[in-house]
Amino acid sequence: MTPDVVRYEDEGDVPLAGYAVLASVFAAGAGAYAAVARRRGVRLPQQVPPWDVVLLGAGTYKASRLLARDRITSFLRAPFTRRADEGEANEVIDEPRGHGIRRAGGDLLSCPFCISAWAAGTLMCSYAAAPRLTRLVCGGLGAVTVADWLQYAWTWTQQTAES
Repeated sequence: MTPDVVRYEDEGDVPLAGYAVLASVFAAGAGAYAAVARRRGVRLPQQVPPWDVVLLGAGTYKASRLLARDRITSFLRAPFTRRADEGEANEVIDEPRGHGIRRAGGDLLSCPFCISAWAAGTLMCSYAAAPRLTRLVCGGLGAVTVADWLQYAWTWTQQTAES
C-alpha cells in the first residue's frame, strides 16, 4: 500500500495501531475483571443509585485530572509525553511524543477526557467489588474537587477586590 492509502490524517501521524492496542488492553482488563469477579462470586449491584453516580463522576473527574494534568504525576506521563506548557494552578500541559504505542500512550495520558474512561472503568470495577471503599475513595477525590473550586473562587474574589 502507498503511504497515502494507510494515512488516516493529513496533518500528522495518527497511531491507529497503538490506539487499537490500548483499546484491547482496556477491553481485556474489563473482561479479566468480569471473569475473576464471577469466579469469586462477586455479585454486581442491581442498580447504581444516582448519588453514587454523582460520587463516581466526581471521583472520575478528579482522578483523570490528577493523572493527565497534575505536576506531581508527571513521572507517570514522562516516558510518553513532554512538557508543553504550564496550566492553571498546579496543572501542566503535556504533549505526546514518539510514534506507535508510545505516541498512543502519550495521547491517552495527556488528555483528561481520554483517561477518564479508564478511571471510570477502574472505579466501577472497584465499586462492584468493594462499594464502601470505592465510595470512600471517591468521597476523598470529590472533596479535593470541591477544594479546587473553592481555591479558584477565592483567587477570583481576591483578584476582583484588588481591581
